[in-house]
Amino acid sequence: MASHGQTIPTFPVHQGKLAIVTGGARSIGAGIARNLAAKGANILISYLTEGSDAAAAALAEELTSKHGVVAVPCRADISTPEGCTAVIETCKSKMPPNAKTGKLQVDILINCAAIMIGIGPVESITTEDFTQSYKTNVLGPILLTGACKPYLPTDRSGRIVNISSIGQKVGMPYLTLYNGTKGALEAMTRTWSRELAEQATVNTINPGSVLTDMFRQCSDDVLAAQAQWSPLIPLSGTREWDTEEVKEVGRKWGGRPAYVEDIAGIVAIVCNPESGWMTGSVVSANGGQCFST
Repeated sequence: MASHGQTIPTFPVHQGKLAIVTGGARSIGAGIARNLAAKGANILISYLTEGSDAAAAALAEELTSKHGVVAVPCRADISTPEGCTAVIETCKSKMPPNAKTGKLQVDILINCAAIMIGIGPVESITTEDFTQSYKTNVLGPILLTGACKPYLPTDRSGRIVNISSIGQKVGMPYLTLYNGTKGALEAMTRTWSRELAEQATVNTINPGSVLTDMFRQCSDDVLAAQAQWSPLIPLSGTREWDTEEVKEVGRKWGGRPAYVEDIAGIVAIVCNPESGWMTGSVVSANGGQCFST
């Protein structure tokens, strides 16, 4: 059960499927992994740093014991070909093969891993920040999607969901690099939706503020810029069942961020079999800060 009273339905709609979740050890990625595992998917938890080893291992154990799925952590730098190969080889060696073909099949790919650096006015951005931002947030999804392509289903049942941001849609100040990478990801979503049409749907969701470590580390300047939108976000008001942390954010900034579970639930909808007639779309996941059109 989520801390604010929501529950994750546990019908096995993804029973036996394999889902790769990048950035899966923490925050939104971990929330997505929990939701998909609750629906029967086996989970490859992809993450980058040694500092996330313990969190990834604990999450894998949680998903296995709670849902009876196979959950495997994999530390790899997916912005390199070698890292993507490591992800695929881990899937081959540790994940159950597809029941029909007896081979590896990547049914769901969630491109969630991202960094937010170089936050500040445009004149403060460095070439090093640019290179690292685009390597992680753009090149990583490109290389991993390409590595997964030979293993996607051939019946359009695959699901690729890219995690973008509301910032690039509304032009959030101080986020030149982050917003630029997310705009690129949305453009690639439309391209891949056509290129991979016989294998998978490809869609994007665009969260606004979410209660994650990244949110907690934002400066007051960035939070103040985001808070200008609070009066215009229909679902930003706090309620009595919200956590004390969220209530405090609401008091200080005029509206609440999303919970991780809020975002994971929308990703799950996009991954469901019933969403097979939607591709190339950006699905609103921001409480109404920007409407899907």
